[in-house]
Amino acid sequence: MSLTDDALTYIETIKGFMDPDEGRALYDMALDVLSGFPQALSVEIGSYCGKSTVYIGEAVRQCGGLLVSVDHHYGSEENQPGEAYFDPDLADPETGGMSSLALFRRTIRGANLEDVVVPVIAPSRMASRVVRGDFGFLFIDGGHSMPAALDDYRLWATRVMTGGVLAIHDVFPNPEDGGRPPYEIYKLALASGFFEEIKVVKSLRFLRRL
Repeated sequence: MSLTDDALTYIETIKGFMDPDEGRALYDMALDVLSGFPQALSVEIGSYCGKSTVYIGEAVRQCGGLLVSVDHHYGSEENQPGEAYFDPDLADPETGGMSSLALFRRTIRGANLEDVVVPVIAPSRMASRVVRGDFGFLFIDGGHSMPAALDDYRLWATRVMTGGVLAIHDVFPNPEDGGRPPYEIYKLALASGFFEEIKVVKSLRFLRRL
């Protein structure tokens, strides 16, 4: 089953940095993996305004599961005022920074995914202490500093169940193409002996838990 034209049209209206080819790959992989794990929990680390959440959430809905979306919604380093990826529409006058929470909730409501997506409004490290169990699908697209990326990998990837899939976004082998932390945790996953790479779509890497 593929994404409907209505879903694709809606996704195009959502703010975010997810390439359409990568987004469709997320949907396809989540649907494929979760069809073998009925009602297995899925987790997304880093949702921003919800574009990737809708891609994954549509697959999760079809498989009867839930998607836990972890994000403090204050943005990554590059999303702050004065930085390259700051969006004035998301400026938060109360903090002087940014907040994507209101737009994220509007996105999920507009996609009719409020009965599928469970938002956890907290940093990755804190959320890892309250989200329990193993996962069929894990998507890491959180903070791109080295400490943040290491937290996302070390605290969450070990909980992907055997046969489940870990997806990592913004993996750039060439330093000129992007930041290093997602690439570094991708290499850690491969070197661990617990994951094998099964698919590459642009900067998106899919690894199956052995």
